[in-house]
Amino acid sequence: MAMVALFATLSVVPVAHAEDGYDLWLRYRPLPADSATAYRANVSQLVVADATPTQAATRAELLRGLTGLLGSAPTVANEASADGAVIVGTPASSPLIAGLRLKLRGLGREGYLIRSVTVDGHRATVIAANEDVGALYGAFHFLRLIQTAQPLAALDLREAPHVQLRVLNHWDNLDRHVERGYAGESIWDWHKLPDYLDPRYTDYARANASLGINGTVLNNVNANALSLTPMYLEKAAALAGVFRPYGIRVYLSARFSAPIEIGGLKTADPLDPQVQRWWRDKADEIYKVIPDFGGFLVKANSEGQPGPQDYGRSHADGANMLADAVKPHGGVVMWRAFVYSHEEPDDRAKQAYSEFVPLDGKFRDNVIVQVKNGAIDFQPREPFHPLFGAMPKTPLMMEFQITKEYLGFATHLAYLGPMYEETLEADTHRRGKGSTVAKVVDGSLHKYALTGMAGAANIGSDRNWSGSQFDQANWYVFGRMAWDPSLKARPIAEEWTRMTFSNDADVVKPIVEMMMGSREAVVDYMTPLGLHHLMGNGHHYGPGPWVSGGPRADWTSVYYHRANRDGIGFDRSASGSNAVAQYAPPVAREFGDLKRVPEKYLLWFHHVPWDYRTQSGRTLWDELVYRYGHGVDSVKQMEQAWSALDGRIDAERHAEVATFLSIQQKEAQWWRDASIAYFQTFSQRPLPAGAAPPAHSLEYYEALSFPFAPGH
Repeated sequence: MAMVALFATLSVVPVAHAEDGYDLWLRYRPLPADSATAYRANVSQLVVADATPTQAATRAELLRGLTGLLGSAPTVANEASADGAVIVGTPASSPLIAGLRLKLRGLGREGYLIRSVTVDGHRATVIAANEDVGALYGAFHFLRLIQTAQPLAALDLREAPHVQLRVLNHWDNLDRHVERGYAGESIWDWHKLPDYLDPRYTDYARANASLGINGTVLNNVNANALSLTPMYLEKAAALAGVFRPYGIRVYLSARFSAPIEIGGLKTADPLDPQVQRWWRDKADEIYKVIPDFGGFLVKANSEGQPGPQDYGRSHADGANMLADAVKPHGGVVMWRAFVYSHEEPDDRAKQAYSEFVPLDGKFRDNVIVQVKNGAIDFQPREPFHPLFGAMPKTPLMMEFQITKEYLGFATHLAYLGPMYEETLEADTHRRGKGSTVAKVVDGSLHKYALTGMAGAANIGSDRNWSGSQFDQANWYVFGRMAWDPSLKARPIAEEWTRMTFSNDADVVKPIVEMMMGSREAVVDYMTPLGLHHLMGNGHHYGPGPWVSGGPRADWTSVYYHRANRDGIGFDRSASGSNAVAQYAPPVAREFGDLKRVPEKYLLWFHHVPWDYRTQSGRTLWDELVYRYGHGVDSVKQMEQAWSALDGRIDAERHAEVATFLSIQQKEAQWWRDASIAYFQTFSQRPLPAGAAPPAHSLEYYEALSFPFAPGH
């Protein structure tokens, strides 16, 4: 027993190693001596049970964090016998908490309360919840207060998630390739599972729990049916066992044709009784090995994936069949609304709305439709998806992309918090002014009983998890906004910076400014003024506004920008595809009016003459050239700001970020020059005064080839 106790103690003592980003925002590095001394007065004792796996994880995290931050571990005690006790748990696990008779109603199973109290005459802090997982979330919040140098006196915090399902979607394949992954191989080592459990899996669970993420889809939405075979279910069950103490449920992407591919049936028709029975039996099999299995994520009838439309059935038919299979076990089905029709569309942006709105109210109550933030495909900027607010009888789940498929992969600094905030704050006007996307997602607008937010993960086997230091911030901000969609990007950026780099205001301020301007810089040098889908074909690396041909027009760039000698942009007004009609009338009137549309969406909704006067007074052509150049200049400014932090950031991470910013600057210039060279062939106008010509000919840029770009 003594050896077990010693091992348990050693396992929570931080190990000194280089700052390579592995620790994410849970670094727990020592605070300055005076700060540590002040905090120790408020953290002298730790009163927390460890009778359950979640309680043990909570105690271990608090010991790990407090020891690292304060330089010494607080005493672990059974009662508050001195000032500065931290009491953690539930009324069921802690007699002390039960005796305080705190008002925990309304916090649900995941919420928590952090409050300064007096216990037996001693000053104390209580972290209380209705269930163990809530206490775990509260413990991470308490550590975050210390990490970000917040006062611990007179605390009175109540937190509960606004969204029920807060899920990472891993686009990971069984061969460990990650589709749209830019951080190495999949972290799931399927070959070594279930016997070898990499410690990284526990650190993954810790990081997610620190944000309140409570679900993970292990495999790619372009699913392999083998994921549902006994061999791989055993492996998934092993991961579920690691994640369970941290409140994380496992989900699997289900291949719709699995009854044929691994079940020996001749059809996957969702109305076929044999198919229905096969899925019920499969669900029973899964829940025997993973009792808390979350359910299925499904991509169907999109980009060649099989689905119910193959049999003349609807999305509701397919989703309901799977929902019926997992319903007895408490499972859910997340059915993606990202669809392509078989026929050539008049406007790809209209397809999801056209297919799903007629099905409103026809889905089972354990189905939630997962909708991308915009109607095309995770572009650097898109107007909010018209489905939000348009399906009051069907729960809609937000899907954001965390991995930066269209925003420079891992090497470009692009903090996505402002993008998420822009979408969530957008007003659908479906129930009058103030009917924001956030209110759709959290269920308050339509009184959804089931709510969710998903993020396509940016996590891989790289030591820094996400391919670069700053891409960690996108995982972080997704988790924080999934917990509460009303949170703002700037304070989250500051919080992350303080936890990841430094609490020094001279460090925090320039880094936060870099982050807050970074996504807009990417929009400027890639897709200004509402342009979209201009990336290289297939791999989406680098500029490709000239991309044409192929099996489908809507997989090309020319389909979207529609540049000609008269102008540029996709006319989605009433005179064009009329995609604006899919929005509520006040939004449709704004987006459909050339004089009222926000300039950031100008070319998304309108085909505009080259000599059109923009808000700056410049012609459209001159404004495009200006925006491209402004994006490049913004990256140069980020380079300078980061360079000025040399010596204030550890050398290893500072050097990596500096190198990546140099790559970004070169590639921003490439984007600017290639785009201008191409679009000038249509505008037939000279560059504005002072604008440098492209470094190379258009033929040079068109000839560049990247057959082995990552993530494809």
